[in-house]
Order: sequence, then structure tokens, then C-alpha cells
Amino acid sequence: MISKTDCISKLVFFTVLSFWIHYSTTAVACTRIVYKGPDETVITARSMDFSLDIPANLWKFPRGLQRHGEVGPNSITWKSKYGSIIASSWDIATVDGMNEKGLVANLLWLVESEYPSFDKNGNYKGLTIAAWAQYVLDNFATVEEAVNNLSKEDFVVVTDFIPGTNKFTTVHLSISDPGGDNAIFEYIGGKLVIHHDPSFTVMTNSPIFEEQLAINKYWKDIPGTIMLPGTNKAADRFVRASYYINAIPQTSDIKIATASVFSVIRNLSVPYGISSETQPDLSSTQWRAVADQKNKLYYFESVLTPNTFWIDLKKVDFSEKSGARMLSVDKGEIYSGEVSGKFIRKDPFVFQGL
Repeated sequence: MISKTDCISKLVFFTVLSFWIHYSTTAVACTRIVYKGPDETVITARSMDFSLDIPANLWKFPRGLQRHGEVGPNSITWKSKYGSIIASSWDIATVDGMNEKGLVANLLWLVESEYPSFDKNGNYKGLTIAAWAQYVLDNFATVEEAVNNLSKEDFVVVTDFIPGTNKFTTVHLSISDPGGDNAIFEYIGGKLVIHHDPSFTVMTNSPIFEEQLAINKYWKDIPGTIMLPGTNKAADRFVRASYYINAIPQTSDIKIATASVFSVIRNLSVPYGISSETQPDLSSTQWRAVADQKNKLYYFESVLTPNTFWIDLKKVDFSEKSGARMLSVDKGEIYSGEVSGKFIRKDPFVFQGL
């Protein structure tokens, strides 16, 4: 005889399972994880997975850059308070990076995003979604500062189609700082939703973050050494990321910690060339970035080149007079070791706007 408790447990299981399957089949691939170890070690890693070729270059942006929201006469303007090292997409958007204070920002796809309406001739200020992450890196040293400012909603984030495609840009933003704090920003139903807690160390794509947490809560009752969901879909990757980032060694040896984080983000990546006609949003990993926020090291690797290289932000001149500089990686250039001295002077790219 099946008890009432067993029936309820099975009902919950099949409800979560059906929910998980539904959202797993619609996801775009990208993963972000945060490792917090002994001696104030904090390392944030992400994979960039996309169904289109999405060329990346690395940029050094100094303090004192005059910025514009690029959405018409009602754009916000600001002057960068902090310098940063960032990864661009098509040199029209900042999608990842770390500033000189160790604050990290990552943009990941979120198909459920719905943004507020915006009248570029109206009274409300706007910011192109292409500069959302850069605005945070330019202006804030900690997650708490960013949350306090963005929660005022002095402007709205404005989106549009990726140039030359039929893909409407829908993303959510995660940030982390050297103190181990985390926040995730999403536009749901036209409203800004902020999830702020040091425990929010994992983010993938669909579903919305609140529902990702619900899926993971179910899987926490199943030991990861016995079974983990194994597909490349977002819900599966969220569960595996949550397990692995807490299973790797807790160590103050930064070499081992960094290698462990790299091993996790590589495990969560989608093999290059993987695609599906029935699931067009299943996407190959194109590059990975790992940010050591304690030691201010920003690692980067493209799947098309054999080497991992890094920038030591402590060696970078972020003064206003130093100007913007770029390190080209979109043509398959091969670098090795610390490369801060290889950036060349170049005018900052213009963020894609309206």
C-alpha cells in the first residue's frame, strides 16, 4: 500500500520533473559560477555559449571615460570611476569583465526577459543593454553599492535586436565582489527583479533565477556522487554547477583553487560544434573567462586556440591619461602567460544602441 506521504512525494517529484523538462528544452547555454575558499579567496568563472559566431576581444578601459547610454536624447551619461578589463561581443557590447576593485560582471542569456517600454523622446532616462555590465564596472566597487544604486531605477535598460539577426537581446546580469557577495538582475514582466545574497553563486539561463533555485532545491536531496542530470541544457547545468563548485577542494593554494574552478567551468561547457535542428538554441561554448578577485587576475581562453592566458590588473595603468587599449582575440590569435603588456592603444568601441 502506498502511503499519503509517498503519494505527495511522487507528486512533487513529477511536478518538478515536468517543469525541469519544459524549461530544459528551451534554454540557451551559458554558465556562471563563484568559488569561495579560505583566506578570502573568491573566483568567478563563466562560459560564453552561443548559437552564432560571437567574436570577442579584450579591452582595457581607464578611469575618466565619458560614457553615453546610446538610446537617444534621453540617454544617461556618466564618467567611469574605475578602470576595467572586459570581454566584448562584436565590439558593440560588454558581456564580461572585472574592474580594478575586483567587482565582476557577467551577462547571460535569459529568454524570459521582458523590458520596460521606453520612449527615447520622453522624460525617463535609458541605457542600452549593450552597456549594462559596463555601467556597473565603471561605477561600483562592491555588490552592495551596485544593488543600492540600481534598485533606485533612475533609468531603464533598453534592448533591441542583435544587428543583422532576428535575435532580440534578452539577458540577465550577475555580479560578484572580492568579499563574496553576489547579486543577479533580471527584467521580468517589465519590472526589475534583484536577487541579492552571498549564496547566489551559480547562474545559467532559463528559467528565471527564482525558478532555478527551486529546481536546485529538489536536486539537493539526491547525492551528487550517485546521480546528476547530464545534458547540456540550462537546468541540468545549474544543478551540476551547484554541486561541483561546492565539491572541489577548499584550499588557500591559489593555483589549485584556480585549476579546480577551471575544471568545473570546462565540465559545464558544451563541446564545440554541437548543434541540434530541433533545439536551435543549444549552443557551443566559444570562450571561457575566470576572474581571481583576490589577486586581480583575469584569465581567458578561446576554444579555437590551445592556450589559456591572463591579465594581471595590478600591472595595468588605469589612469585617465593611459587611454583605452585592446587585445585582439577574435582572429584566433595565440597568447601565453601574462599579457597586460600586449594591449594596443585604440579608441573605445561605441555601444550598440537605438
